[in-house]
Amino acid sequence: MHAFIITLSILLLSFTLLSIVKHDYWTFRIFDYPRLQKLVLSIICLLLIIFFYHGQLLYYWLLIGLVTLNIGYLFIQIVPFTPLGKKQVIRVTTAIPTQSLSIMIANVYQDNTNSKGCLQEIHKNDPDLVLLLETNQRWDTETRELENTYKFHVRIPLENTYGMLLYSKLELIASEILYLVEKDIPSIHTGVMLKNGMRIQLYALHPTPPVPNENPRSTERDQELLLTADLAQKCKDPVIVIGDMNDVAWSYTTELFLKMSGLLDPRRGRGFFNSFHAHYPIMRFPLDHAFISTDFKLKQIKRLANFDSDHFPIYIDLQYEKKASLQQEAMEPDAEDIAIAAEKKAYITSD
Repeated sequence: MHAFIITLSILLLSFTLLSIVKHDYWTFRIFDYPRLQKLVLSIICLLLIIFFYHGQLLYYWLLIGLVTLNIGYLFIQIVPFTPLGKKQVIRVTTAIPTQSLSIMIANVYQDNTNSKGCLQEIHKNDPDLVLLLETNQRWDTETRELENTYKFHVRIPLENTYGMLLYSKLELIASEILYLVEKDIPSIHTGVMLKNGMRIQLYALHPTPPVPNENPRSTERDQELLLTADLAQKCKDPVIVIGDMNDVAWSYTTELFLKMSGLLDPRRGRGFFNSFHAHYPIMRFPLDHAFISTDFKLKQIKRLANFDSDHFPIYIDLQYEKKASLQQEAMEPDAEDIAIAAEKKAYITSD
């Protein structure tokens, strides 16, 4: 038992230390994801030490001290995404339908054949915009009936799991399909006209994850996020960035994106809204996001029912308010953040 407790303690401490290292390689970045799981395991480990470790007194207190520090660090990292944390986005007090916009974000899982379930979830929640990710030609064909309700659309069916389908009831303006970093990874940049005539800017993303069989480094993902952050920061219209970012809400990269873009995370102060993995409850992370400028307030955010994908859909309902930017404050980057962002954006993908 002593050997097990020591080994578990060392592993948990190592996993936390690896996640702190600001290196792009996947062996470091992958440990950003399971912070809640590491916190739970660390608490269990502390209890095991207290009740079952009977070794030398020095090692006993050393293990208790280190594991307690680990618990404290992980708790500090996670608490902003619980109801104990400060809310970045204020909730709407008076609904103004002509200034509102509801969005459903769904990574459908390309090999998933339950397109009917997807359509049922869309019709049930009736969002103004629908972003479907991992959509190939089959998904494009099987969801074309959405055109009956969603008159505006941008479709990029691809067979590489990075296809996108964007459907909108609201008018889309000057829509563009861009490949910011990798030649086969698209993003959608489009204006959206609210019912009151207000134009907002929407960016839909799905960067590659840092995993050994696809992209051993997070460099391309980080670069796409930060290039989009630049666009959002310079945009004069209200901004919404949505998609499967392949990054958790509490990672350093996501925080850097928020600082550089001036956008807000509606999750903060409300909950995790874990969207992946739908089939493994103990290994779930918030990967699907909607980041918004300070011009918006929140009406509702929720996780929707799964339709056989490995992701849960996320639904968010927002309202533009002119004075909201005076009531909400974005995070500011420091000199180190600016330097790191510049270094990441300067990276050039080699063939």
